Amino acid sequence: MAACSKAPEAPAAAANDAGAPVAGGTLVYLEQQAHTNLYPPAGGFYPNGGILNQITDKLTYQDPKTLKIEPWIAESWSVNDAVTEYTFKLREGVTFSDGTPLDAAAVAKNFDTFGKGNKELKLPVSEVINNYERSEVIDARTVKFYFRKPAPGFLQGTSVIGSGLVSPATLARPFDELGDATKIIGSGPFVVTSETLGKELLLSARKDYKWGPATLAHQGRALLDEIKLIVTPEDSVRIGALVAGQAGFIRQVQAYDEKRVNESGFAIYAPSTRGVNNSINFRPDNPLVADLRVRQALLHATNTKEIVETLFSPNYPQATSVLASTAAGYVDLSAKLGHDEAKAKALLDEAGWKAGADGVRTKDGQVLALRAYEALPQPQNKETLQLVAQQWAKVGVKLEVLTGDNGSKTIDNLDPAKTAVLPTMVGRADPDVIKSQYYPTNRNVLLQKGGVSDKVKTFEDAKLNGLLEGIAAEVDPARRLALVGEAQNHVIDQAYVIPIFEEPQAFAGAPWVKGVGFEAVGRPSFYGTWLAKH
Repeated sequence: MAACSKAPEAPAAAANDAGAPVAGGTLVYLEQQAHTNLYPPAGGFYPNGGILNQITDKLTYQDPKTLKIEPWIAESWSVNDAVTEYTFKLREGVTFSDGTPLDAAAVAKNFDTFGKGNKELKLPVSEVINNYERSEVIDARTVKFYFRKPAPGFLQGTSVIGSGLVSPATLARPFDELGDATKIIGSGPFVVTSETLGKELLLSARKDYKWGPATLAHQGRALLDEIKLIVTPEDSVRIGALVAGQAGFIRQVQAYDEKRVNESGFAIYAPSTRGVNNSINFRPDNPLVADLRVRQALLHATNTKEIVETLFSPNYPQATSVLASTAAGYVDLSAKLGHDEAKAKALLDEAGWKAGADGVRTKDGQVLALRAYEALPQPQNKETLQLVAQQWAKVGVKLEVLTGDNGSKTIDNLDPAKTAVLPTMVGRADPDVIKSQYYPTNRNVLLQKGGVSDKVKTFEDAKLNGLLEGIAAEVDPARRLALVGEAQNHVIDQAYVIPIFEEPQAFAGAPWVKGVGFEAVGRPSFYGTWLAKH
């Protein structure tokens, strides 16, 4: 790799000796995976969000430490008592990078698209917006949103990566065109100036940028001149480039590499994602896991302590619930998640699954053999699933860990008959995150009826869905968090989910890369980043 993250030449570097931020230079940033699509509601995939976070702004800003919602493009807002109407007053003079105004009409267009989707252009509805009805442009700087039912999560939803504001011209493009980063016109501190699809992006500082969140120490244009993002799938290559000084910042540092990074004098950053933990999810529409006793058996056959201690570091706390301990509404359910091999065997016996000569259980001539695809975005997911497979084998259950290409994986993961098990996680610092994960018309990881999959025959859980709908519409904060607790208990009582660990986003940076920020669920912001002399 010939590219190098370079600091600016003197005299700017002289200021650097005194510890003051300096402007200029190119940061080389190595990303594990290529982005897929930059329609903002697709920003939940971290490689997508890592780009969107540099090129788009949001209506509001969520402080990553206090989680308080603060002004950004919206300088103020009001909400009616019923929490069905939100009115935002916008900053003056904000423009997209193509020169068009970021005014009330543009904001209305964004949220009408995110809230309702666009079937003709195949733009999906955002998972962070619930009960959306319509927008109203009051004047050039005032926009109002109406909801069919209370929407207590909407204000926080205006701060997340999925609500990055893009130009009306971007929203006029079909979904399939939005994988081209050069087609995404935002108002953020950087713009995409070139792209080699799937390999490299060059982001350049927008010289007239002057509307970052007021709470940030840095104001004005970004300090860096450029960010060169290079897709580098091999863990060893990313680490080697960082240690050799060929890159300044990298994403997805595996736990086993942390010691090498630290001993080389480089920093590990592991911000929490504050959402639904890294988990194994069952698809009860599959007959093999339709019986609660089978799911309970596999929950108790899973030794999450062994997984965390074998494969991970203290940056990956063992999960004690569906939600991370840093998430709003978290309830400690560790008493329900204990590893108990004898209990697992007894439950499988009770369910009629008997061990065969090879140790694998059978019932009515059918083998208790399940399949799961590894999830590439999740740290050491293949190794995690392989260790789970060894643990399940001890109680007579076979788990086949598949790789597969993205096409076959996507199709098979929508078919409960083919994939009874799915590893997932999702980050968001709001109680609505639990609805995003399990509700049929959102991510629908349990594969209920009513979602995007047409392969589901019978499975749906009306009680769970009622709790999730309640979370999305409950105005009283205490009652809303109580519903979050009920939902966590229900998901574990039904053994739909085996929480494994609280997933951070793990980065490493050179000591001369200063001022990297992270939003509330761990995506980097390079707005205030600068390069010290080295």
